[in-house]
Amino acid sequence: MKKLIFGALLLTAGMHTASAQKGKNIAEGTEYYLPRTELRFTVKIEKTSYTPGDFAVYAEKYMKVNDVSMQPSVSYRILGLDVNSEGERDTSKFYVAPVDSKHNIQSFKLDDNGVLLAINAEPKAIKKRVPFKAAPKTAPLNPRDYMNEDVLSAGSSAKMAELCALEIYDIRDSRSLLSKGQADFMPKDGEQLRIMMNSLDEQERGLMQLFTGVTVKDTIETEIVFVPNKEVSRQLLFRFSKWMGITDADDLGGNPYYISVEDKHVMPSIQENILSTKKVKDNGGFYVNLPGKIKVTLFKGNEQWVAYELYAAQFGQAVPLSEDLFDKKMFTSIVLNPITGSLESIQIENVKK
Repeated sequence: MKKLIFGALLLTAGMHTASAQKGKNIAEGTEYYLPRTELRFTVKIEKTSYTPGDFAVYAEKYMKVNDVSMQPSVSYRILGLDVNSEGERDTSKFYVAPVDSKHNIQSFKLDDNGVLLAINAEPKAIKKRVPFKAAPKTAPLNPRDYMNEDVLSAGSSAKMAELCALEIYDIRDSRSLLSKGQADFMPKDGEQLRIMMNSLDEQERGLMQLFTGVTVKDTIETEIVFVPNKEVSRQLLFRFSKWMGITDADDLGGNPYYISVEDKHVMPSIQENILSTKKVKDNGGFYVNLPGKIKVTLFKGNEQWVAYELYAAQFGQAVPLSEDLFDKKMFTSIVLNPITGSLESIQIENVKK
């Protein structure tokens, strides 16, 4: 599936738990990162493949079917779009937590990329996006399974086509007689009639493939990853071609799809009494994000396709929490949002002596 998503926002960051003692420690404490917010667009595409039949050239002559293509072809069309967001390590937000005997920290939990998820608590449960899985297909029909001895022994493709056409017309006559109750050998009950009619239908489909060809439809997904770092207006996101599917951005054979990002200049509030009032040196301390709200709009050429709002970590700011929260006299547990790094929950309890 290429890396390139309409639906609810899903949380798909991988999880990894590590205690402060087992984490990566440096002289001053334990290092960690806050996340940035990535957008993941999963484009659902229908791929249609056509293979001409062996007797396509005779389709109009024997079966009165017009406009049968003699050439194989593949075409694509977009069925829909899923929009997801995910948190990834922001290397510009690297911090060192003072995890030592002066602080009451029993667990310091990070994901696989070192992004802080929780302190003294279990991280927020993350629902992983389930990749699209196509329904199983029925086995394709083999036209030769429905050819009689005369067809198989014919000396030329023209003769084979003629005999196959006659066989198709015979099948249609038999089906008509059965439906009218005029066949020489009528079934005893409705179930037998159904089986016989289905068998005739299958035979006709198998033989008709020789004239009209075979069309196979597949549904595929392509994922596009976009990291919004600043406001943009109609920036090219990807191109799509009916004949090639998703194409390279510089391939002018594909129609353009654009993205715009607008900063709404809105951040969530946070309790002032839990923020640090001291000057923090060398990125030391306990930080959380105050993400900024953005509006994301996708365009098909000049036509608006999708528009929605969300919070993105990189459009806000990181703020330090007071180290007093983790004093030995109290037990503080915090859980961060794995996508934005914002404070999801905080619980503070006094420690009984």
